[in-house]
Amino acid sequence: MTKAFRTTIISAIILSAGLSAYGKGKAIESPVDFANPLVGTLSNPAFSTGNVYPAAARPWGMNFWTPQTGKNDDGWIYSYYLGISYKMRGIAQTHQPSPWMGDYGKFALMPVTNGAAFDQDARASWFSHKSEISTPYYYAVYLSEHDTYVECAPTSRAAAFRLSYPEREMSYLVVDCNCDVSEMRIEGRRIYGTSHGLGRAQRGDIHKDFINYFVIESDTDFDSTATGLCSGKGAVVGFKTSRGQKVGLKVASSFVSFEQAERNLEELGDGDVDRIRQEGKDEWNRLMGRVAVEDDNIDNLRMFYTCLYRSMLFPRDLAEHMPDGKLVHRSPYDGKLHEGHLFVDTGFWDTFRSLFALVDWIFPEIAKDVQDGMVNHYLESGFLPEWSNPCHRNCMIGNNSASVVAEAYLKGISSNDRDKLWEALVHGANDYLHGTASGRLGYKEYNSLGYVPCDIGIHENAARTLEYAHNDWCIYKYGKAIGRSEEELAPFAERAYNYRNIYSAEDHLMRGRKADGNFAENFNPLKWGGDFTEGNSLQYSWSVLHDPAGLADLMGGNEAFARNIDEIFDMPPIYDESYYKGVIHEIREMEVMNYGNYAHGNQPAQHIAYLYNWCGQPWKSQMRTREIMTRFYSPTPDGYCGDEDNGQTSAWYVFSAMGFYPVCPASCQYAIGSPLFKKVTVSVPGRKPLVISADNNSKDRAYIESISVNGKTSTKNYFTHGQLLSGGKIKFRMSEVPATGRGTDPEDAPYSFSRE
Repeated sequence: MTKAFRTTIISAIILSAGLSAYGKGKAIESPVDFANPLVGTLSNPAFSTGNVYPAAARPWGMNFWTPQTGKNDDGWIYSYYLGISYKMRGIAQTHQPSPWMGDYGKFALMPVTNGAAFDQDARASWFSHKSEISTPYYYAVYLSEHDTYVECAPTSRAAAFRLSYPEREMSYLVVDCNCDVSEMRIEGRRIYGTSHGLGRAQRGDIHKDFINYFVIESDTDFDSTATGLCSGKGAVVGFKTSRGQKVGLKVASSFVSFEQAERNLEELGDGDVDRIRQEGKDEWNRLMGRVAVEDDNIDNLRMFYTCLYRSMLFPRDLAEHMPDGKLVHRSPYDGKLHEGHLFVDTGFWDTFRSLFALVDWIFPEIAKDVQDGMVNHYLESGFLPEWSNPCHRNCMIGNNSASVVAEAYLKGISSNDRDKLWEALVHGANDYLHGTASGRLGYKEYNSLGYVPCDIGIHENAARTLEYAHNDWCIYKYGKAIGRSEEELAPFAERAYNYRNIYSAEDHLMRGRKADGNFAENFNPLKWGGDFTEGNSLQYSWSVLHDPAGLADLMGGNEAFARNIDEIFDMPPIYDESYYKGVIHEIREMEVMNYGNYAHGNQPAQHIAYLYNWCGQPWKSQMRTREIMTRFYSPTPDGYCGDEDNGQTSAWYVFSAMGFYPVCPASCQYAIGSPLFKKVTVSVPGRKPLVISADNNSKDRAYIESISVNGKTSTKNYFTHGQLLSGGKIKFRMSEVPATGRGTDPEDAPYSFSRE
């Protein structure tokens, strides 16, 4: 047994020791030990079980680090299983938010012992998951073909490496940028390089001066050096190594300058991997520990804390500390340095639904920085982003930055310039940034007709209409809260009802509508795409988050509303893929779950199970949400039922496992589902703890018999944000049978705009 492999076994024992503290009715001492970054990594372009990579990082860190099994320029940078080949090409610094979006500012490090092999295939090594340690704060792996053990422990802008080499006349370190590199040089024990690293479909979007500057400092002299490899894309340095010799590396990067990258090295201090690993573990535990779960189902705990970990990665903060103490960031829009935060790498079409609700509640200090960063997005580019990666991207639809801004303010989190954000919201609702998703495509027609027509060359028109209507409601609520005039607010209040304009009473569904007022012909509610975004009318017709009661009115009342929801879950998982001319992965992921036309793997459907709370049948929400948690999530490499998407699908689980979910985030209410655990304690600094308990909970008791809030019985089908902030005790009493008499009165239903 090699020394490196012994180290692997010892580290695995240390890691598992954190789990041994777990027990029934006991608080978890180290929640991060339950988080597994490998969950969801068994994915490929044809079928997603998460489409994530195992990120070793600090919460909301500027840089992530991940093992690279995929080839350069492959968005699937890591896959748990690649055919018959388990090979690794390096440990990469990555900023990729999604395999569909690509990467930027990337480079990889790879120790090799079979000669100065720069080529990614020549240097690749077999490895085993059995000798791999992946945690949120540390990654390690044994590279068998190089008999080398690699360890990586990151900070936000830097990382410490320890390479345990075998005895060789010459061992090597490869630095591969896989991009157009403007500079690569070696000075003493340091390697300097730059990486633009623009991902696929992204070239030309980022300002030319937005460059990742990196520095690698070795604690061991280089016995050989070579730069300018593969058209300037990398370097190789060599060491004369004895058996078990450890080479330490300190690696840091900056989007500001080489000098700033050298300053960012200071995050590592002496570069001791063990110390930095422990500090990273402590930071994750300090923040994850704000949500303390007590339960006797270890798999549920593993899934919960894995989801919480995923909810704390994006958006990433590009801010860096200057010598004078100021925070600055390099703008991907104009290439200049600006003061303050800039959070990037998130798609609001996904994450406005619950990810930001979780951040606003549990991590308000981060939420404040995000809102200040939103101001900077607008000042530097003229628009708020809808898909930031790291600048405006042409991906997905909607104007959902409005929800992110409104929700935060209504929950007591204000930016440094709330009036500038009002200006940004109004501008984005009445303009469009060509070639991106920012602003509103079709805004002129939407404003004049009350919907985006389906016959003017704008695809996903019905979905846009529904989202714009919700966004208008968000802008109205934000403007009202900051004291804007009735004259300013009126257009947004009126347009919040525009969802009515594409409702077909004949079909009890939303449909594409032509500019002349007629509905499009040949309507098929099973048809994915076209008038809708990665879904069909059956799924998207429920996207009236701010007015479910108004939607129920259109459908003929609560009973019809409930029957229509039932249909989604009870019908076969059939579909029409003709628009795409093939089955896209989102369709396949819905089909294999055999849960009707409910597509949890894609975000527009994720609130549907909670809508029974609005029609007097809350027990169905309890039953459905419990089924989704137990059937659609597992703490395994295939743990998700579709794209995880920057924390949104994870945040759904985090909320749902606690027993509620923000169907309409800016309403400041949370519709009730079915709590998964016996006890959850939420402790945010400066607030009274909130204890959520369900003492008699079990896998057979998904239904709520009663709820009390601070000792007072509640029949409401929702909690308010004020209740969560105030702390105290929420007690569920669970049952094996539905309590069909509870929560059935109209006043028990959550918020709807038409009832305001």
